[in-house]
Amino acid sequence: MIAYRQRGLVNVHAFIAAGVSVGLLAGFSVVWTRFFRLNLNQAVDIPAYCLAVFTGMMASNGIVRQMGQSLHLLRLSEAFSLALRQSIYVAACTFTLSFLIKDDNISRRFIGAFLGLNVLGLTLLHHRLPRALAGVLFSEKARMPTLLVGHAAAMENLDSWITNRGHLGISVVGRISDEKNPTRAERALAPHLGGMDRLGDVIRAHSVAQVILLEWMDDAAEVEKIIQVCEAEGCRFLIYNNYGARFARSFTPVEEGGQHFLTFQAEPLEDPINRALKRALDLAVSLPVVVFLIPPLAVVIWTVQRFQAPGPLFFVRPRGGQKRQTFKMFKFRSMYVAGHDPVHETRQATAGDRRVYPFGRFLRSASLDEIPQFLNVLLGDMSVVGPRPHLPEHDDEFSRIARAYRGRALVKPGITGLAQVRGYRGEITDSEKLHRRVYWDLYYVTHWTLLLDAQLILRTAWLVPFPNEAAY
Repeated sequence: MIAYRQRGLVNVHAFIAAGVSVGLLAGFSVVWTRFFRLNLNQAVDIPAYCLAVFTGMMASNGIVRQMGQSLHLLRLSEAFSLALRQSIYVAACTFTLSFLIKDDNISRRFIGAFLGLNVLGLTLLHHRLPRALAGVLFSEKARMPTLLVGHAAAMENLDSWITNRGHLGISVVGRISDEKNPTRAERALAPHLGGMDRLGDVIRAHSVAQVILLEWMDDAAEVEKIIQVCEAEGCRFLIYNNYGARFARSFTPVEEGGQHFLTFQAEPLEDPINRALKRALDLAVSLPVVVFLIPPLAVVIWTVQRFQAPGPLFFVRPRGGQKRQTFKMFKFRSMYVAGHDPVHETRQATAGDRRVYPFGRFLRSASLDEIPQFLNVLLGDMSVVGPRPHLPEHDDEFSRIARAYRGRALVKPGITGLAQVRGYRGEITDSEKLHRRVYWDLYYVTHWTLLLDAQLILRTAWLVPFPNEAAY
């Protein structure tokens, strides 16, 4: 099957990359001592550090698998990004080893120079190796001639997929269907080789190894005939699930109790263990903030408020939460106190908003006004990471613009989120910004991992001293 070929290519590439990194460390240690005439203490256990490097590379394989579908198409910048992230894992493992064995002999300059060399080496490897490796693994002998069955209109959705799977040995020999006189454009996508009655002859004539039915067919007897011919000829048979193209949505296959279903999205946080892990991370992050950071920060902000904008320390308003339930969300007040005016309160903050007092502008740009939301995390209304909550009035408005907006409520709202880290924060000025924010929020819902949460927390911490332009 095609998926196994792709998975095998990724695994072989990852194993070679790990071997290259280990080889770089071993070789660089020799160069460091012999050619640069720099001392690398004899007490340094290089084999142990090689094992640490290998462990770091193996731990980073999840990142490689995420890029697996396009690994052979990586641009140099993408290859560098992948190499850099893998080297971070390697650095973590090597420094952890150094700490655990209390190694004072290893040169920090040596490790730093090796990591830089590792990034460079892996960048070149990721940029060049996958396609070359595919040429070796899936050479002419491993070629998989593929026959398409069905209407040409359904084939258009697979055009880019077919183009990007040539490296796996997939080659389309043509298409058969009972259509009369296909157009020139349809013949350009794949040669028309005849009607359904010629299926067996075409398979034998072109040594077809794989048949793909381009669409669901209501005639079960006709599908059974195709399956029987494929079985008789020893041919792989696949049915293209075109529900996504037909209904303009992405569907995820799910097996439950021996039955197979299609759903809009995967929900990893429906697993109780995943929820427990996420909650443990929430508590580990929020407890120190609530105990050690909020009290002194509150004193400073309250003092400044007395001079610039007297009023309550906190701004507390309802927000939309998980399962479309509302909760009271805490923020340090960053605006002047105004009389109760629903229109005034629901208006989004804008650049240069006169409602924001001077010190409040700093609080908003550095996201310090959001710190009290760690109280909401402890209360269980929010998570550290998740889709940002909005006023219920805004939820209603946004759901009318972005049809999939309510899907964000499948998980707890967060202090930070994938959309915010990618720059979609602050005022929503047009529908495109809303759609992009919803896209990344839903991506988070379906692709949640504990590692993703940890990465987003670290990237958010970086944005506090270096806020982006949308922070106001």
